[in-house]
Amino acid sequence: MDSHFWSRGEPRERSPERSSGHVRHVKLFRNGQNQAVRIPREFELPGTDAIIRKEGERLILEPAPPRSLLELLDTLDELDEEFPEIDDPPPEPVEI
Repeated sequence: MDSHFWSRGEPRERSPERSSGHVRHVKLFRNGQNQAVRIPREFELPGTDAIIRKEGERLILEPAPPRSLLELLDTLDELDEEFPEIDDPPPEPVEI
């Protein structure tokens, strides 16, 4: 692959970010009033929400962070280790 890409009919130098990693040409289409793109399986994002932002002419699409502690815990791998027993005596009575 050469180090140029085409933009508005003119070749431009590829940035290091564009020349590394997977690249796929995708089609844009309309979904009602919105422009949309089908995300190929190898670029699939986890979850059901994403964040999109614009930097210059680039659109950046990222997975949305979990919204709750349960969603965050659901993304973690299970632990395979045993935890030691902890001495947990009942609290001493307190006069109120």
